[in-house]
Amino acid sequence: MADLTTYRDAVADGIARELRRDPTVVCLGEDIGAAGGVFKTTVGLFEEFGAERVWDTPISEQAIMGAAMGAAMTGMRPVAEIMFSDFLACCWDYLANEIPKARYMTGGQVTVPLVVRTANGGGLGFGAQHSQSVENWVMTVPGLKIAAPSTPSDVVGLMASAIRSDDPVVVFEHKGLLASKGEAAPPEYVVPLGEARIAREGSDVTVVALAATVPLALAAAADLDAEGISLEVIDLRCLIPLDMATVLASLEKTSRLVVVEENPFQGGWGATVASIVADEGFEMLDAPVRRVAGENVPLPFADALEQQVIPTVAKLVEEVRRLTAY
Repeated sequence: MADLTTYRDAVADGIARELRRDPTVVCLGEDIGAAGGVFKTTVGLFEEFGAERVWDTPISEQAIMGAAMGAAMTGMRPVAEIMFSDFLACCWDYLANEIPKARYMTGGQVTVPLVVRTANGGGLGFGAQHSQSVENWVMTVPGLKIAAPSTPSDVVGLMASAIRSDDPVVVFEHKGLLASKGEAAPPEYVVPLGEARIAREGSDVTVVALAATVPLALAAAADLDAEGISLEVIDLRCLIPLDMATVLASLEKTSRLVVVEENPFQGGWGATVASIVADEGFEMLDAPVRRVAGENVPLPFADALEQQVIPTVAKLVEEVRRLTAY
């Protein structure tokens, strides 16, 4: 029986492994030191590595991101925490205009090997300014890589690849998954950026998911089994690089595709997946591509209303039923 751990503890484990492996790795962010992080995702790091490598910062996203960029340009590998992904808007100039462009604009003379970790997603009643899924914001910026793990082991494996990357990587840790449990990552575990995972094999419909929509899709698959509908669930794991080869290979088998994404339908990453399928996999399709996504409204605070806005198992099940009946 494999050891189980929580997604939350896996974040600290993944960072600690890289801090031990590489003395140039440092961490910075608000309350990540002795407090262990507001989501308790950095517990134990300050005690093991001390104030020289785990830096508590002022409440300034611009300061955190600017310091991380400077550190990365001068030989360190900083892991910067932006407490909520919504707050990326507070340091957007660094993230969109400076960090991803430095390597290109200097002809490779300067690299910016940094990781931005941030808590993403809704479902917990945190309200409109602390619940957004903003992967689609970052996906519009050339030069940034994007990872979004759904399991504790993938947290560790993707964190390793992100920290070792010579390009900047944004790692989205989903708040709704922090307490979830899964197999602990084995020693030296690394998941390459841009390799999707088939979370469940199936024959009738391909469901492409990311982060918290992966367990959602697996729950829908269990429900639909009773109706004789077999779902293949793909966990993208990364948006950039985007592993469309795995998606197209699955579609060749099922001929039907649903994308389930938490970010708003308007401009969501699922639109990119759908457009590539339309371009490269159109002849495989036996039905239109469907997208289950967040609504284009600010996220309500009230639980019942929030469930109306974000994807749910029931919404995905209903969409799959419609697709198989097409």
